[in-house]
Amino acid sequence: MAIDLNPRTNVARSMNGMLANDATHAFQSWSHLMQVRDAEGERPWMIYVDASGRRTVWSYAVFIDVARRIATLLVTNGVGTGDRVAIAGHNHPDTILQYFACWMIGACAVPLNMTEDDARLSYILSASKTRIVFCRSEYRNRIVAALGAYNLEHAVQILEVDTDSADPEFYATVRACNPHPWDDVPIDRRFDDCLLVYTSGTTGNPKGVVLMQQNLFADACEIGSWHGIGKETRMMCVLPVHHVNGTIVTTVTPFVAGSSVVLQRKFSATSFFDTIKAEGVHLVSVVPTLLAFLLEAKADASDILASGFRHFICGAGPLTVELATAFEERYGLRIVHGYGLSETTCYSCFLPLDLSWDQHRSWMKDYGFPSIGVPLPCNEMAIHDASGNPVPEGERGEIVIRGVSVMREYDTRPEANEDCFAFGWFRSGDEGFMKVSSDGRTYFFITGRLKELIIRGGVNLAPLEIDEVLAGAPGVKAGICVGFPNNMYGEEVGALVVSDGSAKEEAILAYCSERLPFHKRPKVVVFTTELPVTSTGKYQRNKVKHLFDAYLDVQFRQQ
Repeated sequence: MAIDLNPRTNVARSMNGMLANDATHAFQSWSHLMQVRDAEGERPWMIYVDASGRRTVWSYAVFIDVARRIATLLVTNGVGTGDRVAIAGHNHPDTILQYFACWMIGACAVPLNMTEDDARLSYILSASKTRIVFCRSEYRNRIVAALGAYNLEHAVQILEVDTDSADPEFYATVRACNPHPWDDVPIDRRFDDCLLVYTSGTTGNPKGVVLMQQNLFADACEIGSWHGIGKETRMMCVLPVHHVNGTIVTTVTPFVAGSSVVLQRKFSATSFFDTIKAEGVHLVSVVPTLLAFLLEAKADASDILASGFRHFICGAGPLTVELATAFEERYGLRIVHGYGLSETTCYSCFLPLDLSWDQHRSWMKDYGFPSIGVPLPCNEMAIHDASGNPVPEGERGEIVIRGVSVMREYDTRPEANEDCFAFGWFRSGDEGFMKVSSDGRTYFFITGRLKELIIRGGVNLAPLEIDEVLAGAPGVKAGICVGFPNNMYGEEVGALVVSDGSAKEEAILAYCSERLPFHKRPKVVVFTTELPVTSTGKYQRNKVKHLFDAYLDVQFRQQ
């Protein structure tokens, strides 16, 4: 089976001249993979730790059996290949079971982030053309209201099938179903849509990223190979599974590898390392925010390496040199920094694991930004100018990616597809640069989001560069720079700061003035109790520009 995409998309999904249609993988479909993994029998697949610390173990055999029954439930309710099924849940085995059931029959799962506002949920349910919503009982009222906002109450069915509900009726419908049969002859579903992920944009309605089963296989296989994930490896998932990081890195990857995963309902800094030791966890995927939480909590990681822990996988948010240095020096644990987007399934690159500690630390701190590493074999990366031309080593431009892990498209957004696939690459919208090492490997760096660049008097400023300085200012517990409207320069630089209780505006501005030229340094400090971030730790600078409205007409002069 092949897919016919527009020429730009086909080129952006090629790798070194090979079209994605010609790429081969060990599995032709998720159903094929499930059938292979079913032979693992009673070997542990998922250990679920709920909010109270209660532990539940799911074997491969039981988990797959339940997923097959849910697949039958979907078919009984008229769901088939290509149909969209929304999932209103959280970190819980039920959410993963429902993903697997969708993928088994070629349906497309639409994860819902239940921490989002009702308007966004309503938009996604309408835009995705969802037919059925799997809904944990605690979210039913919100889903009913969200459907009502677009008059979808009678067009979309809600299914409540909580496996751990005190009400047996919630799960009785699943137990009454027979397991969906295996295919007599493997069906090629590599190009079936399987995930429709809505990106957390800063303005306007979110865009739906369409991922295929091939995307999952490509990225999961490469992540598994890069980090040495095999049958004896145990991972831990603390990130939300409505996002590709939680889904791909610590759910899909261990299942593809035949390993096991500890699924946490929520992240807890106080119990984090204890759980790793108790469960024999080797790898955890985190965002920088969680590293900061662990440092702040002074979490005890003693004997963690002796328990078998290897390293952290870290990305999906801005990691500063200061945070990375503080964490690695305090704990002696390696952060394997990487980078990717929902549009590239998840990770596109990582720091290599064959680096010595000194080499690793050099790439993490010697270039002003922690390196995001070198490309995974399933894709290529480059730095381009605005016209799609490669820029020289060390020069900043846009990070672009092409390969088998690149998405099919943005759902029903032809204008966005034309733009993002221009020049035969996927254009990330992120600014970065690259350096070539002595052994010939190309290391990439991200310096900021292009659309978040502060344009002051016609000069482009990268926020992360200013964040790096701000993070070290006296009394700053956490802080970000914000480009706010200013009638003198178009935009001016401000600082949004969470204080440790001792921060003073004058001291922060003085600290920054010693380390940044006048045009880059913050001119004013606004204090807050928390920084605006998405559920995956990305800063939302555009949401707080209004906090600096009082400075619209102020002209800040160099003293």
